[in-house]
Amino acid sequence: MEISLCLIVKNEEEVLQRCLESAKGFADEIIIVDTGSTDKTKEIAKQFTDKIYDFEWGNDFSAARNFAFSKANKDYQMWLDADDVIPEISVKQMNGLKRNLKDDVDIVTMKYVLSFDENGNPTYYSTRERLFKRSKDYHWIDPVHECIPLIGNIQYTDIEIWHKKTKLGELSTRNIDIYKALESVGKEFSARQLYYYARELRDHGKTEDAIIYYEKFLKTGLGWFEDIITCSSDLAALYRNNGQRDKILPTLLKSFEYDIPRAQICCELGYYYKEEERYEQAFKWFDLATRLPQPDSIGFVFADYTGYIPNIEACVCLSLLGDYHRANDYNEKASISRPDCPSVRQNREYLKGMMKKYI
Repeated sequence: MEISLCLIVKNEEEVLQRCLESAKGFADEIIIVDTGSTDKTKEIAKQFTDKIYDFEWGNDFSAARNFAFSKANKDYQMWLDADDVIPEISVKQMNGLKRNLKDDVDIVTMKYVLSFDENGNPTYYSTRERLFKRSKDYHWIDPVHECIPLIGNIQYTDIEIWHKKTKLGELSTRNIDIYKALESVGKEFSARQLYYYARELRDHGKTEDAIIYYEKFLKTGLGWFEDIITCSSDLAALYRNNGQRDKILPTLLKSFEYDIPRAQICCELGYYYKEEERYEQAFKWFDLATRLPQPDSIGFVFADYTGYIPNIEACVCLSLLGDYHRANDYNEKASISRPDCPSVRQNREYLKGMMKKYI
């Protein structure tokens, strides 16, 4: 099978060449849809393809992606953002996929890595729909945080796509501005849109509004269960930071109705009891998080919640309980994930002294 790689771009001269260079090893066709670049984006794109199209931007990512898909001619359509990178191992896996993909597969998902630790290990990732059979005529929905509903025969893979931003400065208001514009004209948001609007509000520091929209999302009862679980954790953290402690436990415990305890939820429960100075209870929740496997989830996954975070927090709780030897054990487990972390080194020195003192 062959792949049409489809991108929508605007002023991406800093990252586009890196993206296309990494993808040219498997892409049989490259479609570039430009929504109004004023820099050298098009000139860079011409080095890789002659299929470059202009599209008038109308605050609707789905419309632009659907236009890009409409220009594809190969068996499968694939999307990337300009600041995505395909690592070499993924290029090899993609070519293997092209040789071996069964004819009845409609959608292929891939691991979308959004952040890394200091050692280059993925710390935050999700599973995204990435490859689509063109004959099925799939269409994107939602003007921002757009997606294609997972309908059809789906093949899940561990092929990684890396999201590698070069600008880590001020957070763009583009997405939240689209939501506000829709809200201003009385747009009725779907459950999914409520959830992602809440996330945007949270990321922009608008805590009160974020809480309102997270609560609206949960009240619909219509959300995807992975989003509900993540929302429970996010909302509990906002309640904690906002001093609304009476709402934390009911929100976290509600997530248990949808799946077995997740490490992130357990850590939030640990924080709840730690702040009450109930260190034994806090330790038990952090300890549970250390023993839970990485969730077999296609939602958002924070790898640190099954490694570094619960181990370092369990160390703190045990230290406060005077159990320095066990605290040291958890600190060393935390060091496996973050060997150069200052907290790990400081804990090691402190605990070394305390263990000598209380031999």
